[in-house]
Amino acid sequence: MEKIKGNNEENNLEDMEEQDKRDVRKEGSDSGKMGNAPIGKLLLDMSWPAILSMTIGALYNIVDSIFVAMISKEALTAVSFVMPLQMLMISVAVGSAVGVNSLIARRLGAKRLEEANKAASTSIRIGAFNWIVFALIGFFTAGPFMASYTSDAVIYQYGVTYLRIVTMVSLFSMVELQLEKVLQATGNMIAPMIISLSGAVTNIILDPILIFGLLGMPRMEVAGAAAATVIGQGVSLIVAVFLFFRKEHDVAIQIRGFHVDWAVVKDIYAVGLPGMIMQSIGSIMLFGYNAILASSATAVAVLGVYFKLQSFVFMPVFGLGQGSMPIMGYNYGARNRKRLMEVFKKAMIAAVTIMAVGTIIFQIAPEQLLKLFSADEEMIKVGVPALRIISICFLPAAYGITCSTMFQSTGHGMYSMFASILRQLACILPLAYILYHEFGLTVSWASFPLAEITGTIYATVMIIHLYKKELRNMQL
Repeated sequence: MEKIKGNNEENNLEDMEEQDKRDVRKEGSDSGKMGNAPIGKLLLDMSWPAILSMTIGALYNIVDSIFVAMISKEALTAVSFVMPLQMLMISVAVGSAVGVNSLIARRLGAKRLEEANKAASTSIRIGAFNWIVFALIGFFTAGPFMASYTSDAVIYQYGVTYLRIVTMVSLFSMVELQLEKVLQATGNMIAPMIISLSGAVTNIILDPILIFGLLGMPRMEVAGAAAATVIGQGVSLIVAVFLFFRKEHDVAIQIRGFHVDWAVVKDIYAVGLPGMIMQSIGSIMLFGYNAILASSATAVAVLGVYFKLQSFVFMPVFGLGQGSMPIMGYNYGARNRKRLMEVFKKAMIAAVTIMAVGTIIFQIAPEQLLKLFSADEEMIKVGVPALRIISICFLPAAYGITCSTMFQSTGHGMYSMFASILRQLACILPLAYILYHEFGLTVSWASFPLAEITGTIYATVMIIHLYKKELRNMQL
């Protein structure tokens, strides 16, 4: 009996020591700092890796188009026509991943670890499902899609080739994005930065090699640009898998023997589906805008160039959102209003600052920006006023993006979805159509800032509603 008693005491002591170790690990974990660290420093620490990685991502998209423009204006126009469907694919991937991010952050803040693990494990399955959907879309609809926009045989063939490659080999990006968001939800922003940079650098290196046939490779032109993109995504996935599974994190992913909990799926899509629709609306808007401009290949190319260039301004703000979302979600789950609102205010100031710098650049150097894409005289004539007018929307967009981050972080993705519908469907396309046919191409670009101003009014109303309904009743 004494021996048994002694063993029990030893086991109890070991259990207490193990619990102490777990407590120490918890206090030093990535998610623990989100409830205690100073907001300014925390927001900077959480955001700069995402800002850097997304800025580099925007850079490689720009570099990709710069090299494509060197082939011909037809090649650039083809890629511009494909852009809406490519954006739709990214929107679905990111939207569902944002739902995972928000759910994990909220569950960690509420100390519901098992549900956070289920969300992380479910994310991989969602990524695989997304790939299947878009692989089928690319295989069956690439031809009809391009034929609906152009009768030019060169533009058609370039577009079909590019579209099929980026959709049918999208498994890498679909799964990798899920892993990135899982890591970000725990407060780990360095690993996602490394993951994104690895793919971006690979893409930038391979673009000229595969497009122009350097270093003994065959000249692949537009197909080479697409191949460089998917190879870069494959490298990112390999790095993501290595970084996630090489050590323990605040959440774990179960690969074998995992049965999907549909309640978790529902929770993910409660935020993810509105976010997915919200981001997809941008691609639907571009579908429609391309249709309005389809009679002018130059205008379509200018619009495509604008979206490439504006990503260099918008992506840092989205990176800021990625850094602030886990902090907001964690403190919302922990019912800490003071920290939640402080993150919101400081993220807003940073977003407006970034957008102000972008606006200045677009106002003073539009011609230089267009010449990066081998713009001819006609393209510069159309593009200079376009960039100046559209960039007026940057400042109100900063406000709208930060408000959307707050909505998603607190589980109110529907508010963000309605904001996007209002700006990019209910406002921008009707305005573009009317202005284009009544006043001409140049005036039609004003649809962008007018729509963003409308969205700002809506976002303000909904932020006030959210605060009065929920946030002001939370503890300080």
